[in-house]
Amino acid sequence: MRWLVIIVLVLSFAVRTQAQPSNDFSHIDPLRTGIVAGATVGGFVVGHGMLNNLWWKGERVPFHINTQQDYDYALNADKYGHATFAYMTSTVYGDLLRWCGLDSASAAWWGFGVAMTYQTYIEVRDGFSRDYGFSWGDIGANTLGAALPVAKHYIPALRPFDLQISFWPSPAFRQGAYNAIIDDYTSTTHWLAMNVHDLSPRAWRDYLPPWLGVAVGHSVRNLDGRGGGEHVVVLSLDWQLHRIPNLPPWLRDVARVLHLYHLPAPAIQILPNVVWYGLRF
Repeated sequence: MRWLVIIVLVLSFAVRTQAQPSNDFSHIDPLRTGIVAGATVGGFVVGHGMLNNLWWKGERVPFHINTQQDYDYALNADKYGHATFAYMTSTVYGDLLRWCGLDSASAAWWGFGVAMTYQTYIEVRDGFSRDYGFSWGDIGANTLGAALPVAKHYIPALRPFDLQISFWPSPAFRQGAYNAIIDDYTSTTHWLAMNVHDLSPRAWRDYLPPWLGVAVGHSVRNLDGRGGGEHVVVLSLDWQLHRIPNLPPWLRDVARVLHLYHLPAPAIQILPNVVWYGLRF
């Protein structure tokens, strides 16, 4: 867990040297806050019902920690999923809480808190499931993903990077092997997107559109549930529509949320073999 300690130290240093979260809540909009709070409670109830039906229908057992199967059955693709989902939740709630009136630093930290609360609740509930079990690896991935928006607030060099997800049904999913596509890691690709414009030397930026990025994607295939299978790595273009100049603010905010999903784009698979795609979903 040394890398978690490093994250905490980096964020602690950043907080001490940058703007601190504010304790002034006078600018919070009660109506907007009520809408977000109500939607959150409703989403939690619906989400619990869905997960109870998808994952927790099996036998309930005493709390236990999964130390074996957790690291074998999906070549750790699930850890990318945990990090990505926590990042998405932390990012969206940070944006929503800024909309409610919180300052940027406070919104980022509260977004982190919401993401970690929900993800930790799921992990603890997994600990009472015979088929899953509590996973320290999942908690670590959740922490990394949820902390990235906070780190981006304090460390400008991280701002060109985003985590994304995309789905394309695998043959196994089409044949009914999974109840939900989110359970099928062969149908799922997790992406690290990068804004080329922001990462390029200043002299190049006039020639590079700010809305065009690149992304590295990871998926798996031929899993046997016991550590066997293949990693799939893809390089792709990335449409960063929220960076299109002169967008209305509301449309930019919508496009920013949509960017958490990787849109189809030209791509090349580089592992385990080379495949060119006119559009990779």
